[in-house]
Amino acid sequence: MTRKLTSILIVAMMFVSLNTGCNAIKNSNKTQRGAAIGGGGGALIGGLIAGNIGGALIGAAIGGVAGGLIGNKMDKQAQKIETEIPGADVKRVGEGIHIIFDDKSGVNFAFDSSDLTPEAKSNLDKVAEIFNEFPDTNLMIQGYTDSVGNDDYNLKLSKRRADVVAKYIADAGVATSRMTVEGFGEAAPRFDNDTKEGQAGNRRVEIGVSANKQMIDDAKAQAN
Repeated sequence: MTRKLTSILIVAMMFVSLNTGCNAIKNSNKTQRGAAIGGGGGALIGGLIAGNIGGALIGAAIGGVAGGLIGNKMDKQAQKIETEIPGADVKRVGEGIHIIFDDKSGVNFAFDSSDLTPEAKSNLDKVAEIFNEFPDTNLMIQGYTDSVGNDDYNLKLSKRRADVVAKYIADAGVATSRMTVEGFGEAAPRFDNDTKEGQAGNRRVEIGVSANKQMIDDAKAQAN
């Protein structure tokens, strides 16, 4: 590879990295931006990755035949969730599942509220049943808010939303040892916060489903 071509590639990679970072910073809230920038480059990168369920699922993938076996199990689970809750945004990512519950799924929240509606409870009952049917998974439960109000308050509100979902499915039999529960406030909006409709969509909880050690070990044993 010539020196000129190498230089061009380095510049291109720097541009992509900078553009990705800028977009992520733009989608974060003021509190998170300040903490990330104040902590230097390493903290900035860590802060941008935090809360990214899709990235976490891709990073957890093991690949190969074992990964394919895990993926087959996740396909079945994702299909069941889509069938039971048609309004939920269910995506297969890597060897896991990314589920987004917003105002279209029935698992949504009113403004400044972390209370579950009767419809939300009914849908979470269905989700919990599926999670119990597939016990060899870890669950990342993350809460979010719209951008109205104070950043610190929204961060705490988002955690309460994640907590209430985690507690509800735990009461339905899903082991808390499978869960990590976090709130990310107004970071990573899915919709335009300048509209009431967008704000409603951003008041949400997301769940990442990944293989736990038992599923991975079983898949590797079967692959061999």
